[in-house]
Amino acid sequence: MVKIIWNWEEQIVVDFLLETCSTSNIEIENGFFPEPVVVYDINKQTQYTCKSGYVTTDGEISGSVTCLQSGWSAQPKCIKSCETPLFKNARTKSNRTWFKVNDTLDYECHDGYENRHNDIKGSIVCGYNGWSDTPACDDPTEKCGPPKAISNGDITSFLLTMYPPGSRVEYQCQSYYTLQGSKYATCSNGEWSKPPRCIDPCIITEENMNENNIQLKGKNDKKYYAKAGETIEFMCKLGYSGNTGMLSFQAVCQEGIVQYPRCK
Repeated sequence: MVKIIWNWEEQIVVDFLLETCSTSNIEIENGFFPEPVVVYDINKQTQYTCKSGYVTTDGEISGSVTCLQSGWSAQPKCIKSCETPLFKNARTKSNRTWFKVNDTLDYECHDGYENRHNDIKGSIVCGYNGWSDTPACDDPTEKCGPPKAISNGDITSFLLTMYPPGSRVEYQCQSYYTLQGSKYATCSNGEWSKPPRCIDPCIITEENMNENNIQLKGKNDKKYYAKAGETIEFMCKLGYSGNTGMLSFQAVCQEGIVQYPRCK
């Protein structure tokens, strides 16, 4: 802003340039100014706020900058942080309330408890997505060993030697097999809940169809896999006829078994 003062005796103009700062001229990485664009005079101070999960370099959720003749006093910066986690049957000697990325926090289990690595001590690391692990310890007698394997199915996660109570694993069936029951098993009181079953599909072969003088309706497959509960439609081969109604040519796959219709 320019302020003009007239010196009537010497008839000259003296200009005084009053420096100002605008919040539109400063960007805050991972932070923001609570107010819209504002212009500040020299020596005026304004607050900025960090986004959730970020703090200033001093570990605060907000900071301040001052308008100087040379511009803003500093470049506001908000860095990724992790708050002190909740401990389960564990403690730490650290009294810090926040941690920077790559900071490590050591903890130890209460007497008689172990973490999921079967150790009484552990460490977690602050990362961009939060802590690397949960500082939790459990009663060893309540842990579970590896979950049960199922026929024609697999567990979707990497297997561990021990699982803390409350752990859950997910099962999936191989191609064409149908999962029966809950796809999850949970560890409780040292035991896993009942795992699911993978029900056999029905394999429709050319040999079986030739024996009954039939073929798949609307398909030219010489080998067809049908999931449990699926309805398979057949029809007589050219030159053959069936001696029952059309519904008899609709067979349902029942745990790997299918009743073929017959044509003569």
